[in-house]
Amino acid sequence: MGQGWTRRDILLALHETEGVGPATIRELRERELLEACVHYSEEEWIEFGLPPLRADAVRRSLSRSFTEERKRLYAGMGVEWVTVEDEDYPELLRQLRNPPAVLYVQGRKELLNYPAYAVVGTRLPTAYGRQTARMLAERLSDVGITIVSGLARGIDACAHEAALRGSGSTIAVLGTPIGTIYPPQNAPLYQRIAEQGLLVSPFPLGTPGHPGLFPARNAVIAGMTRGTIVVEAAERSGSLITADLARDFDRELFAVPGMIGSPKSKGTNMLIKSEKAKLLTGPEDVMADLWLSEAGLESRRRVLEAARQAEEGMTEEERRIVQLLQEGPKTSDELAELTGIPFGHLHALLINLTLKRKIEQHPGSLYSVR
Repeated sequence: MGQGWTRRDILLALHETEGVGPATIRELRERELLEACVHYSEEEWIEFGLPPLRADAVRRSLSRSFTEERKRLYAGMGVEWVTVEDEDYPELLRQLRNPPAVLYVQGRKELLNYPAYAVVGTRLPTAYGRQTARMLAERLSDVGITIVSGLARGIDACAHEAALRGSGSTIAVLGTPIGTIYPPQNAPLYQRIAEQGLLVSPFPLGTPGHPGLFPARNAVIAGMTRGTIVVEAAERSGSLITADLARDFDRELFAVPGMIGSPKSKGTNMLIKSEKAKLLTGPEDVMADLWLSEAGLESRRRVLEAARQAEEGMTEEERRIVQLLQEGPKTSDELAELTGIPFGHLHALLINLTLKRKIEQHPGSLYSVR
């Protein structure tokens, strides 16, 4: 191997070369040529199967100056990169035949190997779709399941926002390089996920945006998760591509039933009718699948530990209020009646719990757990 080169550096350089895809990199690894290719001449790359222009490009990428410049660039942006040979690369994604050689990540990198499910759907959902996506994502996140989606408008955004309120958090897999926010109106959500969840992209910085990137994004979404939940999808919805990929990868596929005749539910209803997807009646269907696995047991352990630590910082009265709100949102008047706590003291407790980020207040003196 060339002086100073690591396998990680070589994988980064190859991945950042336009026209060198996962299949080429897989072949180099399988034939144990990864270290040797650093020294290939243009003729040797052509003999390996690359056209002349690609051969010249990969030789330029496999230089210390190029690789070190790219590493400094990502470090300056606060972006880490994980290769397919690294321990923290998503294990489920690694099992695919041609996974991305490199993922660029920003945020809570440990989420890459937490139990995860994808929640996807139409960009123009109905009120029923938005409500269902939020309910599923928040309930699943509350039990430690990480929600993965694509940061698109509609169902994706609803799922991300709701998942951030739970213990499992959320991963946004981008159809652009990290640093490029699409759609622009999701910029505030993008920033929240960077701080509280995880941004993931298989695309190097500088990759020009085009529609052809989104199928690759969808493959990462379906590939890194135990299963995919389609909430609302029209007959030709892009979400059905992710659903097909989940089936191809032998992952669980659930679909939320919709109203007969609703164009937004035509795709999901057909998935159920054709028995391509399981009918999803609630978050319990997903939990039943997950808790049977070793990963699910570990997830439950983390959630219980987090709950124990959270309760240690509360008084008995505060714990009573949180327990009542876990049953569903309630007004301050309802809480006063249920607890018997004088209203003035109750008001102080509610402010305290809000400051501790255990509960949140909504218009009309309505409170719910975070």
